[in-house]
Amino acid sequence: MTSRQYHLLSSLALLMALTAAQAQTAPEVPRLVVQVVVDQLRTDYLEAFSPLYGENGFRKLQREGSVYHQAEYPFALPDRASAVAALMSGSTPYENGIVGQRWLDRQTLAPVSCIADKMQTGVNTREQVSPANLTVTTIADELKVATEGKALVYGIAPNGDAALFAAGHAGDGAFWIDDETGQWCTTSYYGGQPIWLSYYNKSDHAANRVAQVTWQPVSDLVGGFNYFVSGGMRKPFSHQFKREGGVRLFKSSALVNEEVNDFVAHCLQNSMLGGDAVTDLLSVVYYAGNYDHRSVAEYPMEMQDAYVRLDEQLERLIAMVEKKVGRQRVLFVLTSTGYSDAGQADGDLSRYRIPSGEFNITRAKLLLNMYLSAVYGQAQYVEASMGNQLYFDLKGIEKKNINLSELLERSADFLIQLSGVRDVYTSQRLAQGAWTPGIRNLRNAYNPRCSGDVLIQVAPGWTLVDEQTGERKQYRESYMTFPLYFYGLDIAPQEQKEPVSVDRVAPTLARCMRIRAPNACNAAPLRGVR
Repeated sequence: MTSRQYHLLSSLALLMALTAAQAQTAPEVPRLVVQVVVDQLRTDYLEAFSPLYGENGFRKLQREGSVYHQAEYPFALPDRASAVAALMSGSTPYENGIVGQRWLDRQTLAPVSCIADKMQTGVNTREQVSPANLTVTTIADELKVATEGKALVYGIAPNGDAALFAAGHAGDGAFWIDDETGQWCTTSYYGGQPIWLSYYNKSDHAANRVAQVTWQPVSDLVGGFNYFVSGGMRKPFSHQFKREGGVRLFKSSALVNEEVNDFVAHCLQNSMLGGDAVTDLLSVVYYAGNYDHRSVAEYPMEMQDAYVRLDEQLERLIAMVEKKVGRQRVLFVLTSTGYSDAGQADGDLSRYRIPSGEFNITRAKLLLNMYLSAVYGQAQYVEASMGNQLYFDLKGIEKKNINLSELLERSADFLIQLSGVRDVYTSQRLAQGAWTPGIRNLRNAYNPRCSGDVLIQVAPGWTLVDEQTGERKQYRESYMTFPLYFYGLDIAPQEQKEPVSVDRVAPTLARCMRIRAPNACNAAPLRGVR
């Protein structure tokens, strides 16, 4: 082969390699990612009311999106705050520090909000809050870092905890409805309010005039549809929000999602979300629980109406985002908070000869203190209780030179004998590691900074009673399924029926946006999304 032929072949090989590289370009990154979290969305209700849906809401996601039918949270007893924090950070409460909406402050022995921050001032609210208690980064934070602050990040929700954890530490703003005034509010943590927020609050929006709003079935079809077996047909409902606490009731009604979308539309019109080549993130939280957080036995038709209205608002959200950004430039992801506080009211199960009763956490604390005083000498070993957890006087125990491990084990052995107790877990038992799926989920829900020293697992069918707070909670361990949808960009329609953990959402979004996953996320991205 001559030198000239060699150079010619080399040039042709290089040209072919460059052509192949151009043909295999990386997938386009989205201009806008829309993270939709539906508080208490559940698959059984979603499917039950599907005959009442339109074609471009949930049916559109089902038809054109990547659907995971069985999503799960990798920790026990999620609530709104812990679920949103886990979803955005790709980590569990054990890593991210958000075990729930409230926990006990060991210094004051008083319950505190997960978003409380006395260093901040409220904007259009008296709440002093921030996401500072979230101890890890979120997908929103990582997007901000990767784009050197150029990306726009907003969190919009009916409630502050969801909005703040959705926006993250580095977001441009978190917005929610103030419980007292109905105004959309934020916190000084993000540097004040944008001009368009003040304009919206001066408008004639629903939450601002909640006393004049009436909630009735959205259509005659809803009024005539009957899914729930209890009570038979009901007369169409009509709710007003004139009395004290009307804003809180409004936020637990199906109307709140329309109000959220009105604010989202205002945000889209008055911001540059999705307006350039830099990826932006918009997190929107809707509500799918029952009216006033009551059971479906009390308000069955309201629950039906909530899902139909939710479907309408989802269709509206997709339409207005695609109109501004374009379907091929936006990525939607939708899932649930994975719990429900509006299950069927069991009432007095003893009338059906079903094992049940009341477990009083306040009395359990008193009995345990009496027992430990008899063993170790008179003292107040258990300082406080909250929910199903007991908090011990660790400094006092240390001063008495009492072996903490032994004391906790004695406490567990004593408590397990009480009626209504299924199991007892000490902080040390949970910290030692997980050797069964059940204990793994409990450990993932535990955090040494804000969880108790002893966790009491109340038996199913029994009611936890807290005399100090007036809380009454009947325990069930029924499995609740909820979906996970990806839609937009070049995502091909597919269905996955295998269980999938929601901590994989954050790394999946990170891969789509070509950024790092959050710093406490060790889950793998989902296959098949891109």
